[in-house]
Amino acid sequence: MKKILQDLSFSELENLILSLGEKKYRAKQLYDGLMRGKKISGINVPADLREKLAAEYEDEPVKIIKTLTASDGTEKYLFSLADGNIVEGVLMKYEYGYSQCVSTQVGCRMGCKFCASTLGGLVRNLTAGEIIAQILTVNALHAVNRGGSAAARAVNKVVLMGSGEPLDNYCNVIKFLRNVTAAGGINISARSISLSTCGIVPKIYALADEGIDVNLSISLHQTTDEGRARTMPVAKKYSIAEILKACDYYFEKTGRRYIFEYTLIDGENCDGRHADMLVSLLKGRCCHVNLIRLNEVKERKLSAATEKKAYEFCARLEKGGLSATVRRRVGADIGGACGQLRAGYLKGENI
Repeated sequence: MKKILQDLSFSELENLILSLGEKKYRAKQLYDGLMRGKKISGINVPADLREKLAAEYEDEPVKIIKTLTASDGTEKYLFSLADGNIVEGVLMKYEYGYSQCVSTQVGCRMGCKFCASTLGGLVRNLTAGEIIAQILTVNALHAVNRGGSAAARAVNKVVLMGSGEPLDNYCNVIKFLRNVTAAGGINISARSISLSTCGIVPKIYALADEGIDVNLSISLHQTTDEGRARTMPVAKKYSIAEILKACDYYFEKTGRRYIFEYTLIDGENCDGRHADMLVSLLKGRCCHVNLIRLNEVKERKLSAATEKKAYEFCARLEKGGLSATVRRRVGADIGGACGQLRAGYLKGENI
């Protein structure tokens, strides 16, 4: 597999261009083209420069091979990488614009029982360029579909919550965050980016010290270590108390309120007792609870809580003094949960 030009920051791209004996301004031409989702072969630079780059760099590191559109307007994409591996992403429409959920790994090794991403284990990490290319590709697609210029931008917010555990691919994810928020790029600020983790405690501390003030989301899903360990193997290594301490440190360093993702699973974690335990656990912290009705995965014998039960659970949290919302359920009719589309594709299902 060749190298990926989108891995480079603008200054790194400048250094590359100079090393090839080209004028420095060619880097800006290339960068602008890449940030518009263009292939190297489609960027308006001299043909000999394109040939030099094509010898070492992938022309199209990420391409869409399948698009599904849900009844609510949510779009799910199957991306093919240059080495033939497959990842997926979701584009969700909200009042403020579009939020894209991106993948950070091919597969996942965290083993969460409610997630389809982990069914085949971890294949490999994505590079920073492969992560940002998912956004660039979707932006370019929407620019074409809207009949606008290639500079038109669909994606307003980014969520690192697709296939993979972002903090298990720490170095590539940090480089992605620096590149995607860089001036002159695709104009997405750190405050418009959310990173969701199952709770790798040392990396939460490291992220806090990076100076990139993204929104931190923790996949909590249970109120006790024992309950959490039933569905999330990572709980056997890092306790809820350790996660809370790391989150408090993140708030101290960044000033950013953190979010707890809590998937409501029928018969598992969504009765009044669990709500009261969650209040006791989190009350007084600068946090928000995002309640999610499970997107069911057929390989996992787990069922979603009813909508009525979800709102009753939310009301009980609010009565106890917590900030909480029930997240709008999107993409349920197209397998909107992490890894569902990829899993079906790899099994040869007609999707």
